Amino acid sequence: MTWSATARGAHQPDNTAFTQQRLPAWQPLLSASITLPLFFCAGLAFIGLGLGLYYSSNAIKELEYDYTGNPGTGNCSRCGVADQDRAPPPTCLCAWYFSLPELFQGPVYLYYELTNFYQNNRRYGVSRDDAQLSGLPSALRHPVNECAPYQRSATGLPIAPCGAIANSLFNDSFSLWHQRQPGGPYVEVPLDRTGIAWWTDYHIKFHNPPLVNGSLALAFQGTARPPNWPRPVYQLSTDPNNTGFINQDFVVWMRTAALPTFRKLYARIRQGNYSAGLPRGAYRVNITYNYPVRAFGGHKRIIFSSISWMGGKNPFLGIVYLVVGSLCILTGFVMLVVYIRYQDQNDEDEDQE
Repeated sequence: MTWSATARGAHQPDNTAFTQQRLPAWQPLLSASITLPLFFCAGLAFIGLGLGLYYSSNAIKELEYDYTGNPGTGNCSRCGVADQDRAPPPTCLCAWYFSLPELFQGPVYLYYELTNFYQNNRRYGVSRDDAQLSGLPSALRHPVNECAPYQRSATGLPIAPCGAIANSLFNDSFSLWHQRQPGGPYVEVPLDRTGIAWWTDYHIKFHNPPLVNGSLALAFQGTARPPNWPRPVYQLSTDPNNTGFINQDFVVWMRTAALPTFRKLYARIRQGNYSAGLPRGAYRVNITYNYPVRAFGGHKRIIFSSISWMGGKNPFLGIVYLVVGSLCILTGFVMLVVYIRYQDQNDEDEDQE
């Protein structure tokens, strides 16, 4: 045996059913009797699922109010006058009054919505330091370059938290009041502000730096607040379990949205006499107007919403299933017509033979 024959034999695959591709196989023959029922069954399944999703979405109640403050649009218009430049406007207070003729079924979620705000901008989306947000002391003092121009203050101190996302933190606040009887006093409705962030964000991604002598303020000593913030990060809340990098509002804001119009959860209404929802009666929402949006043509809304088994109100998925199901059934009918037409023609050709 020559060397070339030996080398050729060494590189040959084993003589097994698997390597020689002799395993038994099944290849379906897609005849009309198989394909047409598949199209019709898939279409009916998609339409049924789409109807369920669509009607579930429509059953969700929503109540919303645009409080951007454009001139002549209501109580908050005077606040919108101050919102003309990119600088934060002076704090302005306004209110939204509304009435409910019947029970607004709970659980009720309170959202704020922004429009024309591109959190999906590439440079905006990377303008953060995840190591700093995880509480690493070294990252706290040395923020990454992606945070620029919100990396260091004018005096050279590292900014905590750094980056454009943190600097643009939404800082309007709301309180809800209920007038149970006409002419009676307004009673504050308890808003549950806990557990509004994703579990993975709150428990895994975001941590405060180690305390210094039991003080969070000392842990952040030597850092500067973001330019647009009125107070440092360790003063975001008086609750020690909800301040610093683990503040719920801050964690919610740092999860950027994919679209320029987005909602973020502000609170749940599920405590006391409001666990079943919002009873009928008159209501007032007190709004602390801080966040500027008119400079970039945006709008601000507050939204009360219930939920269903599929989540919040969103008819898009149901409509998609209805469209796909209708296309499947339409395709099935077209194929059936083609099949019948050519089947008759084949039968005529066979008779002539």
